[in-house]
Amino acid sequence: MTEKELEKLRYPTGKFQCPEEITSEDLDRWTKVLEELPAKLENLVEGLTDEQLATPYRPGGWTIRQVVHHIADSHHNSYTRFKWALTEENPLIKVYQEKNWADLIDAKNAPIRMSLDYLRVLHAKLVYLIRRLTSDQLKRTFIHPEDNSEVSLAENIGKYAWHGNHHYTHIKNALERM
Repeated sequence: MTEKELEKLRYPTGKFQCPEEITSEDLDRWTKVLEELPAKLENLVEGLTDEQLATPYRPGGWTIRQVVHHIADSHHNSYTRFKWALTEENPLIKVYQEKNWADLIDAKNAPIRMSLDYLRVLHAKLVYLIRRLTSDQLKRTFIHPEDNSEVSLAENIGKYAWHGNHHYTHIKNALERM
């Protein structure tokens, strides 16, 4: 497999590109994506066998089961970052080692139903919060220590809408290849 083909499997929807100016239309579209992701993901993976769930989405990649659990873990961390940014002044967030989390027993072996249920509740809370943020709150930021970037809550909404679609497409493409 060529590097270009592998890159397409890694980033089937491309990398996240934040618009220079985030509009209310962007925020509405991203929020809708976040609202719909849990049901959309559940419909995609409903009825998959253990063998299908144990299939990597790409050579050397996580299994479909790990991807489902990763989405819940990652969005859990994102929700916490929202809360920090809303309650602290430009906080330095804690990075989590997602590859190590994906190697834990719950990500490798637990039923995906746990993460699907968790994601449904988590996104309901997240979307409820997002839809009530003021324009000033959307400008609140946190610092990501990997590159010392300042991330606004508005940008984080877009990142996680992209993130959900990114991994949804990993799973969808893997299932189409089976």
